[in-house]
Amino acid sequence: MGLTHGSLIATPQGVVKQLALAAAVRVKECCFDAFDKAGGSGRRGRRMGAHHSFFMARFGSRSVAGLRQSLGPGILMAGACIGGSHLMSSTTAGARFGFALLGLILLTNLVKYPFLRVGTRFTAATGLTLLEGFQRRNRFYLPLYLLVSLVTGTLTIAAVSFVAGLLLTNVPILANVNTFALAIAVLVLCGLILLFGHYRALDRLSKVLVVLLTLLSGVAALSLLLRGPVGDVAATWVGTTPSPWTAANLAFLIPLMGWMPGPVEMCVWPSLWMFSRAVDSNHQATFSEAEFDFNLGYVVTVVTATLFVILGAYTMYGTGEGMFAGSGVSFAQNLIRLYTEAMGGWAAWVIVPAAFAAMFGTSLVCLDAYPRSISAIQGLLQGSDRGDLASAPQHRRLTVWLVLHLFAALVALLFAFSGGIGVKDFVFGAMTGSFLTAPLFAWMAMDTMNSDMVAVEHRDGPAMQVLTWFGLAFLTGFSLLFIGWSAFGWGA
Repeated sequence: MGLTHGSLIATPQGVVKQLALAAAVRVKECCFDAFDKAGGSGRRGRRMGAHHSFFMARFGSRSVAGLRQSLGPGILMAGACIGGSHLMSSTTAGARFGFALLGLILLTNLVKYPFLRVGTRFTAATGLTLLEGFQRRNRFYLPLYLLVSLVTGTLTIAAVSFVAGLLLTNVPILANVNTFALAIAVLVLCGLILLFGHYRALDRLSKVLVVLLTLLSGVAALSLLLRGPVGDVAATWVGTTPSPWTAANLAFLIPLMGWMPGPVEMCVWPSLWMFSRAVDSNHQATFSEAEFDFNLGYVVTVVTATLFVILGAYTMYGTGEGMFAGSGVSFAQNLIRLYTEAMGGWAAWVIVPAAFAAMFGTSLVCLDAYPRSISAIQGLLQGSDRGDLASAPQHRRLTVWLVLHLFAALVALLFAFSGGIGVKDFVFGAMTGSFLTAPLFAWMAMDTMNSDMVAVEHRDGPAMQVLTWFGLAFLTGFSLLFIGWSAFGWGA
C-alpha cells in the first residue's frame, strides 16, 4: 500500500493526511519529496521535515488495537536479552554471591536504559533508522559500527547457540550427542526459519518464548520464596565471604554487565524491526506506542533477571556448588535443578523445553539482528538504499549476510571445539567483548539522539541527560578498570 508522489499536496498538513496509513518504508520516501515541495530545503530541513510530521501527527491516538499492532520490536529485544545474561550470568551471580550483586544487576539495567531505547525513540521521532542517523551525524559512526559488530556479532551468535546446544543435552535421547553438534543444529534450524519465515516468523515465535519462560521463572521463584532458601542467603544483603567487590572478580563482573540486559549495540535493532513490523501489521506505531512496546520489553528483562538471581541464590548459595561446576553439560543440569528443586521433579518436563526455548529465541533474534544491521549499513554506505528492506534486492542482500553470519558462527564454534574452549570461557569472552565496546556505542547513540535531527521535545530531558552521562561514565570507567587489571595488573 503506497502513495504516488503525484498524490501529495504541498502542505505539511496535507502530507500528514495522505501518509497516515502508508507503510513505513514508503512513508520515508514520500515524506522527503513532500517536505521539499512545502518549502523545506537542505539536509537539515529534510531531516526534520515531513518525516517528523508524520510520526508526530498521531500523538495521543493510542488505542488497544494500535498497541497490539505495534507490539513486536520491544518484545524481540526482550527475547534477545533473556538468554545468556539471564540464564547464565544472573543465576551464577545468585549461586556465588546470593543477593550481593542484585543491586549491580539493577544498576546496569538502569544505566543502559537511555542508550538501548534510542533506536525506538529516534525512529519514532524522525522516521529514519538509527543507522541513517549515525551516517548523517558523523561519517565515522557507521564504519565503526560495521567493523565492531562484524566481530561481536559472530561471537555472540556462536555463543548463544552454544548454550542452546548445551540445554538440549537435558533431553534423554540427546544426552550423549556432542554439544557442538547440537549447537550447529540450532544454528542451522534458526537460519532456515529466518530464510523462509523472515520477520513474521521471528515476531510470532519470540513472543511465545518470552512469555513462556517469564511465567515459569515467576512460578519457580515464588515457590522458592515460600519454601525458604537452602543456605543463609539473607545475610548476603549485607555482605558475603568472599566479597564480590575485588579486582579478581572483574573477570565475572564485566561479563555479567556486558550482556545485562544486552549489548549496547542492540540499540539499533528495534529501529530496524519497527519498519518490518509496520509492513507486517499494516500499522505505523505512534511515538507513544513505540515507547510503550520498548518499555514493556525492558521491564520484562529486568524482572526476569531478578527472578534468576532468586533462583540461583535460594537453591545454590552456601552449598559450595556453582552453575559452572564441572563441564558445560553440568551447567545445563544445574539450570534444570533450579526449577525442579523449587517446583518438584515434574517441572523438568516443562522447564527443559522452556529454557531451551529461551536460548533458541535468543539465537534466532541475534541471527536476524546482526545480518539485518550489516545489510542496512551496506545499503547506506553504497548510497543505493536506506537499508529498510523495501525492495527485493534488499531482501536478497539480507539473505546473503544471514548466510555469511551463519557460516562465520559455525567457524567460531569449530574453532572453540578444536581448541578445547569450554562454555564458560567461550560465552564469557563474548560478554566481555560486548562490555568493552559499550562506551563506543553508547556515545554514538547519545550523540545522535540529542542532535538537531530530533525535535527538542523528543530529545532527552534534563533528568535523562544526567542518567545518560552517568551511564557513559559508568561503562567507560569499568572498561578502563578491566583493561588495566587484565593488561597491567591493577588491583591485583
